[in-house]
Amino acid sequence: MSLYIIATPIGNLEDISARAVRILGEVDIVLCEDTRTTGKLLKHYEIKVKTMSYHAHSNDNREDQIVDMLREGKSLALVSDAGTPTISDPGVKLVERVKKDLPDVMVSPIPGPSALMSALSVSGISSAQFVFLGFLPHKKGRETLFQEISESNRTIVFYESTHRIMKTLERLNELMPERHIAVARELTKIYEQVRTGSVRVVYQYFLENEDKIRGEFVVMIQGK
Repeated sequence: MSLYIIATPIGNLEDISARAVRILGEVDIVLCEDTRTTGKLLKHYEIKVKTMSYHAHSNDNREDQIVDMLREGKSLALVSDAGTPTISDPGVKLVERVKKDLPDVMVSPIPGPSALMSALSVSGISSAQFVFLGFLPHKKGRETLFQEISESNRTIVFYESTHRIMKTLERLNELMPERHIAVARELTKIYEQVRTGSVRVVYQYFLENEDKIRGEFVVMIQGK
């Protein structure tokens, strides 16, 4: 009776621990953000195990079903499409529910890839103290956050999508053009890239290289 929180590759399928592969093959069911995406990983490692979808739009009935399976003594694994589940990920809601309803169930982390930590490790920006904001809000509170970022003495890290990265860089350029920044994308994949420099320089680079505005981005901004 266990719930394993298993980190999976953020791009390169080789970036998974031997323990993660073993546990995925031993559990009764793997809870997936997208069963098709996880299916490719399981097929690559020749793991034959039942899968079940669990994602941001799953209703309470699905959570009830998962809790019942754990209550029956089953062992489950939770994975996201990429990286470490529950980090800026709806899986945290399930873990909270399990800890509340089934305090005796072991919730065990199987550590591994994380876009957040991978990006910081190659940014050249201090991570001695940093604040992680997840994905920035689309509208409400967005401008307030930008103001807070401009005044922060700590490194700020957040995720941004392809569709909003240029608007984000444009606003950062208006507020703090000379602040040091690192922007990472496609980490561990063929077109992996980390651009560093002042906000002004990095913003100008992406203005001139629209073909590079692809994938999900990790933005790291040095403290004031």
